[in-house]
Amino acid sequence: MKKKKTIGTLLLVSGLTLYLSLNAPESAYAMHIMEGFLPIGWAVFWWAAFLPFFLLGLRALRKITKETPELKIMLGLAGAFTFVLSALKIPSVTGSSSHPTGTGLGAVMFGPLPMSVLGSIVLLFQALLLAHGGLTTLGANAFSMAVAGPFVGYMVYKGMMKSTGKQKLSIFTAAALADLSTYIVTSLQLALAFPAEQGGVAASFLKFGGIFAITQIPLAISEGLLTVLIWNWLQAYSSEELSLLQRKMKGARDL
Repeated sequence: MKKKKTIGTLLLVSGLTLYLSLNAPESAYAMHIMEGFLPIGWAVFWWAAFLPFFLLGLRALRKITKETPELKIMLGLAGAFTFVLSALKIPSVTGSSSHPTGTGLGAVMFGPLPMSVLGSIVLLFQALLLAHGGLTTLGANAFSMAVAGPFVGYMVYKGMMKSTGKQKLSIFTAAALADLSTYIVTSLQLALAFPAEQGGVAASFLKFGGIFAITQIPLAISEGLLTVLIWNWLQAYSSEELSLLQRKMKGARDL
């Protein structure tokens, strides 16, 4: 029975990934802020805001790999999951696009700081290899997807586990809100850089947020479900690693 359930889960995960991949047109523009789009002042500001989290994340990763080298493969999984999901581009309105972020899973497993490094590495590779984002805007994109999203997802997960004790619901909500918070922060970044002539930053924020919400809310729900399916797979095939996470990692004490 357990074997059939696991096979079904894997097939469903594969089907969802294939569906998203086939429906990601090559001509779409990415949600990541593209190269040169932000004024230089704001580009520098978001780099400065991001770098402290990156440095703290490096220290957290060194501690994890030194004290618990067995978790390296799980770190790789968290990074790969983020890369695959965030590389998928789903058409949005006005010729832009939206996509999942994939950072919620890693935030639940390892806490938010390691994801600041894994997420920024993912964004760097996408900027260099996929023309998805940019180098000057990497600080802004990393702050929204690799810092804000994981922190929100982690806090939601811990809060829900404490209040409800329902693990799968907590993981679903954490992944979905990590996704949505990334787009909220991106909307704020764009609004600050390009305030509307009438209404200023607030009007611009509502405009950008409304554009993204049309496609991003369904995507966030889908990402939450997919993250739970991946978690079920990990429980079936990597129970020892998850047990080790429970004993060693701050992000997984409630697993």
